[in-house]
Amino acid sequence: MKTPQLAKHYPFAIGIPAVIWQVVFFYLPLALLVAGSFLIWTEEGGFAGFSLEKFTFFFRPPYFTVIGASLLLALSTSILCFLIAYPIAYYMAFRGKKWKNLLLFLLIVPFWTNFLLHVYAWFYVLEREGILNTLLRALSITHEPIAFLNSTFAIMIMMIYYYLPFMLLPIYASLERFDSKLLEASYDLGASWRQTLCKITLPLCSRAIKTGFFLVFIPSFGEFAIPELMGGDRVMFIGNVVSQFILGDETGSLGASFTVLSCIVLVISALVLYQLLSWFLKPRATTW
Repeated sequence: MKTPQLAKHYPFAIGIPAVIWQVVFFYLPLALLVAGSFLIWTEEGGFAGFSLEKFTFFFRPPYFTVIGASLLLALSTSILCFLIAYPIAYYMAFRGKKWKNLLLFLLIVPFWTNFLLHVYAWFYVLEREGILNTLLRALSITHEPIAFLNSTFAIMIMMIYYYLPFMLLPIYASLERFDSKLLEASYDLGASWRQTLCKITLPLCSRAIKTGFFLVFIPSFGEFAIPELMGGDRVMFIGNVVSQFILGDETGSLGASFTVLSCIVLVISALVLYQLLSWFLKPRATTW
């Protein structure tokens, strides 16, 4: 017969396999990665001490440029996804009505297919003889095909396409629970749509907006596949540099050091972004 004392521990017991899995396949490799960035080994494989020499190797302008490009890519992707996602989420929550379920279905469907299929689909759209160039020439906007692929434009298009749902879904979930009577009261008291947006709607769904920003910003910072496939190695990002060092025969430890250095930059950037979002989403003291 089950005792109350044992019943209290059932949820913990059920979660033990997940905890073990996370420790073995995430925390342990991460600890080895961090240790490998500091440790020095002799040619015979013996331990020779600790050093920060591998980190100082990356204190050079080209690597600062790579980190800056990755920060710019992550921030621009987050901002553009927000500017696109918020109006869509607002429409789905307050105006969608009977189309709401269909719109959610269309939003989730791309997750059912392989990521590479998405990339190749955009190849077909952006290539020189693809849909976009064909449409532009049919409308007499251009006379020669435009090289959309292997460019920053192609990277941004694919980044926004892939990460948009990560921004849209948290905001939609927050707006879906939003009390529409607050909006009606705001308009009845003479507030404009802009004042209602800045003082009511945005502050009350600020947590969802922050969640969406971090769901996009953090993985975008270390994105590897999209810049590699859509950018053609014309612009180097953190993911490209890490992969080159990690996959090298004798540069694995440098890759580990650059990964740790990138994580430190990411943590600092995330804290700054959090403070900026908190300031931006704070209700403004405007006169109605």
